Amino acid sequence: MADLALTRRQRVCILGATGSIGTNTLDVISRHPDRFEVWALSGAARVDELFQQCVQWRPRFAVMSSHEAARQLRDKLGDASLATEVLSGEQALCDVASHPDVDVVMGAIVGAAGLAPCMAAARAGKRLLLANKEALVVGGALFMNAVKAGGATLLPIDSEHSAIFQCLPEDASSWSARVDHIVLTASGGPFRQRDPATFADITPDQACAHPNWVMGRKISVDSATMMNKALEVIEARWLFGLRPEQIRVVLHPQSIIHSMVVCRDRSVLAQMGTPDMRVPIAYGLSWPERVESGADLLDFSQLSALTFEQADAVRYPGLQLAWETLLAAPGSTCVLNAANEVAVAAFLDKRIRFDEIHGVNVQSLSDCAVPAGAADTLEGLLSLDQQARRAAEAVVLRLAR
Repeated sequence: MADLALTRRQRVCILGATGSIGTNTLDVISRHPDRFEVWALSGAARVDELFQQCVQWRPRFAVMSSHEAARQLRDKLGDASLATEVLSGEQALCDVASHPDVDVVMGAIVGAAGLAPCMAAARAGKRLLLANKEALVVGGALFMNAVKAGGATLLPIDSEHSAIFQCLPEDASSWSARVDHIVLTASGGPFRQRDPATFADITPDQACAHPNWVMGRKISVDSATMMNKALEVIEARWLFGLRPEQIRVVLHPQSIIHSMVVCRDRSVLAQMGTPDMRVPIAYGLSWPERVESGADLLDFSQLSALTFEQADAVRYPGLQLAWETLLAAPGSTCVLNAANEVAVAAFLDKRIRFDEIHGVNVQSLSDCAVPAGAADTLEGLLSLDQQARRAAEAVVLRLAR
């Protein structure tokens, strides 16, 4: 992983600027105007939100997902006499992420849609702050090879992976010699103590009411099912070059210890802090230094207890799919991710029940055959992603009848 000399203000491209990670990134940047400048912003379809960000930050480029959303934003910026150039589509995302003027890319687009621009940033040798776990879940070895070939600096932004990174020695070549295994912590989401027999009655609003973190609706549902932790297991396998059996998960409802490294001598290194995404974001932006994040200081006098539990396989059946797909044919994790995106969207649209999400994922893995070599190219992975979505949608349609 290459370092980035902080000799001038770093130009930052934020992919997914209107989401929770994007807005938190802008909050951290606002605290360090001498170190960072906003060079490009992207939003899916939130025209008004991205317009307000453009008014405040005056980026060189703004990217929308569709031509119509881009037209609306362009009109609003024109009326405000702002010079920000508006682009649209996946290629535009790749172009701004790999632009020679960009130093840092925050990859915070939700889902598989973030893979191509994150790949572009990696190939261009950027400092890539990876909040889009799906880039590694879908891309796997192909993505890590792009990071290596491009000489990119890859820094994890998920609080769990940032915690692991902070606990590991700086010399990546010594990780395998020192580490026995890692432990990813999980809050357990809003239904940690709810009777699984009532899961059929869970509403989207209930599933999105996370007890500790403020997140988007998709990732909030993933937290409720623990599929977010399954995806993080897959991500950790690639980020840290670990075998699947070296990655473990434990429930930690307080979300104070963000993850742990268990060394070969049985020492346990843990990273602690308040549950605030600005901490890993600030660390990613400033690494190897540390800067003010805006998060509250952890007050040990207010901590009554730190507790840990095993994840209940009945309550969280999707968690085990992480290890199963890692041991299956290359590309299986891509199928799992695509199926889960379809299933969660169907639940949020009230087309299926909360307790049917897992069934969609399992059946899609069974129905979607992974062609040989599908994981060897970006085109192959994107084709497999679409194939898996069609299979998952077919399962949803059968359930919705």
